[in-house]
Amino acid sequence: MSLFDSLSDRLGSVFEKLRGRGALTELDVRAAMREVRIALLEADVALPVVKDFVDQVTARAIGEEVIRSVTPGQQVVKIVNDCLVELLGSESAGLNIPATPPAVIMMVGLQGSGKTTSSAKLAMFLTKREGKKVLMASLDVARPAAQEQLRVLGEQIGVMTLPIVAGQQPVAIAERARAAARLQGFDVVVLDTAGRLAVDEALMAEMGQIASATSPHEILLVVDALTGQDAVSTASAFKGRVPLTGVILTRMDGDARGGAALSMRAVTGQPIKFAGTGEKIEALETFDPQRVAGRILGMGDIVGLVERASANVDQEEAERMAEKLAKGQFDLNDLKAQLRQMKAMGGLGALASMMPGVAQAKQAMASGAVDEKLLGRMEAIIGSMTAKERAKPELLTAKRKIRVAKGSGTTVMEVNRVLKMQMEMANAMKKLRKMGGMKAMAGMLGRMGGSPGGMAGGLAGLLGGMGGGGSHNKFNKR
Repeated sequence: MSLFDSLSDRLGSVFEKLRGRGALTELDVRAAMREVRIALLEADVALPVVKDFVDQVTARAIGEEVIRSVTPGQQVVKIVNDCLVELLGSESAGLNIPATPPAVIMMVGLQGSGKTTSSAKLAMFLTKREGKKVLMASLDVARPAAQEQLRVLGEQIGVMTLPIVAGQQPVAIAERARAAARLQGFDVVVLDTAGRLAVDEALMAEMGQIASATSPHEILLVVDALTGQDAVSTASAFKGRVPLTGVILTRMDGDARGGAALSMRAVTGQPIKFAGTGEKIEALETFDPQRVAGRILGMGDIVGLVERASANVDQEEAERMAEKLAKGQFDLNDLKAQLRQMKAMGGLGALASMMPGVAQAKQAMASGAVDEKLLGRMEAIIGSMTAKERAKPELLTAKRKIRVAKGSGTTVMEVNRVLKMQMEMANAMKKLRKMGGMKAMAGMLGRMGGSPGGMAGGLAGLLGGMGGGGSHNKFNKR
């Protein structure tokens, strides 16, 4: 489940009714907007935000262009999409990194919001994707071992942290960090400030003093997307006391109602700049309103999928695979490599949430017909084979299949399912080669990109082929 699944499903059913009608009256539109209003409120979106949003959509949707349109239902969906994009901030907002270093980024937020981890994630993002030299400094002298936690994270990701000086106070640490960054040629210094369990006067005074001493180029509020209205209240409190420049939403991959994400821009007046999408240190993405709106309305996020693939796919492995595919070859080693790449990209659930029109795929995931552990089980089956068997699957006799099933803790039926999948993919590669090889594949992918339903069907077919509880020839949930 992703953050917007329940909201996406509710809105999907509302728009399905509208699409089924040949013409729409003003009453039809208003009835649909009442359902949209309830869906947003149930998703924990702040009441004033919901009211403004629904009023804006309704005003546009009862206009002449919709009522007299050939496809009025589609027009309403487009208007909702456009208004959602505006609500989320219109376009992606980057960081303010000045030409003269170092840029000072101050991270603020409550205790438990994921501030320290987000500081490390942001430092890694800037290092790996932007090529910046980053220094991190912990200003949290109140929480035991907070400074040590940041130092350990820095070691893990290969980012420098400011040496800890016992007894030094937050403002002094911040000034020392900025001076060290200037002297040692760092491009960016990330200041991980202290938090509290709730907003209080002492915390706000400390944030104000640090901001005055360091003149940060960015003050990013870190909030937990799963805390709903509490996140909105926190944002309101910080906005009143600290000159925020943006928001980082953590746990955007969680199973919640998503209201915090939709309310944040309207409440703070500042853009959501990043979203934490998992526990891994590299799980931080730039927040793109258009792509997030697409996910909410079931249109998917193909750009995000491509970005995630490029960030997680090993380039040498991809080139080796391309050479084999050009020859029409695909063995069990190749299948294993594909399974690992899918796991690195976040597993079946993450991929399903980014594909357009994935109602079937989502239903398969939600019903338990397809289980996230599936990729691991398939990998274990291939790992229990010998090198010769992986290269030549036809060597796998009934006796050998029993050995593989025992070695991987699965069944012969599941082993057969993996072999069938490999055979189907190998046959597809041979056919592709006859049709013109990689050029044909590129054309096919282009056509799929233009047809969301086609891509959804492909993913649903993949999920159905690999897992499912209803059929005797499929993986059963274990």
